[in-house]
Amino acid sequence: MLQQAFNGLVGGAFYALLALGLAVIFGMLGVVNLSHGAFYMLGAFGAFIALDSFGLNFWLSLVLVPPLLGLAGVVLERLFVRRLTPLDPLYNFLFTFGLALILQDLVKRQYGVNSQQYPRPSQLDGTVDLGLFTYPAYQVFVLGVSALTCLAVWLVLTRSRVGMIVRAATERPELTRALGIDVGRWVTPVFGFGIALAAFAGVLAAPMRAVNPLMGSDLIITVFAVVVIGGLGSVFGSVAAGFAVGLVSALGNLYIPSLSQTLVFILMAAVLLWRPAGLFGREEAFR
Repeated sequence: MLQQAFNGLVGGAFYALLALGLAVIFGMLGVVNLSHGAFYMLGAFGAFIALDSFGLNFWLSLVLVPPLLGLAGVVLERLFVRRLTPLDPLYNFLFTFGLALILQDLVKRQYGVNSQQYPRPSQLDGTVDLGLFTYPAYQVFVLGVSALTCLAVWLVLTRSRVGMIVRAATERPELTRALGIDVGRWVTPVFGFGIALAAFAGVLAAPMRAVNPLMGSDLIITVFAVVVIGGLGSVFGSVAAGFAVGLVSALGNLYIPSLSQTLVFILMAAVLLWRPAGLFGREEAFR
C-alpha cells in the first residue's frame, strides 16, 4: 500500500505542476487553456529533439526547454490570446482547442504516432532505499523536484511583492484593478510562466513515459478535473488537489480497479455537489 501511495504522489506531481500553470492562467486571464496538454507534450518532445539532434542531455533540456516554450507562450499571448480576451470566453476556448490539435498534428507529421524512447539520466538510473521498500531513483527525483518547484512558486507568490501582485491579480483581478494596479502588464509573463510549467512537467515525464503526440491529450482531462476540485483560479488548491488526486487514483487502482479510470471524476462530482467553487475556490464567484 505504501509503495502504491508513493506511485500516486509521483503521478500527482505531474498533475500539480500542470494544474498550477492552468490555475494561474485561468485566474488572471479567465482563459481555459486547452492547449496546456500540448505544451506538456512539446516539453517532452523538446527534450527528445535536444538529445537526438543536438546531443543535449537531460539536465540541459530541463534548463533550456521550459524557458523556450515559455517564450513561445509569451508570443502566443501577445499575438492571439490578448486579442480574443475582450470577446466571449468561448473564442479563446476554441482557439486553444484548435491550437492543441494543430500542435499534435504537426508533431504527428514529423514523428508519426509511434512512441519515442528517452533514456533516464545515468545519475538516476538506480533505486533508493526508503526503509520499507526500494523505489526507482528517478521517480524519487521527480517527486522531490516537483514538490520543491511548487514550494518555490508558493514562496514567490506569498513572500515577494511581485508575487503578491500576481497572486492578487490571479485570485481577485477585479479588486486588484480597483486598487490601481495594472493587471494587464502582468498577463503576458504569467501566461508564459504557466506554459513553461507545463513544458517543465513534460521534460520530467520524458524518461518515465513514452514520448508521443497524444501524451498531453491523455492527461489534460484529468488535470482539468484537478483544477476544478482544487478551485478555479486557486494556486494552492490546484497543487494540493494535484497530489491528492494522484494519491486517490493510485489507491483506487489497488483496491477498486474497476473504478480506477472514473474515480477522479466521481471525486470531482462529489466536491462540486458539496462545494461548487471547489475545495479552495471563492464561493462569491458562484453566487
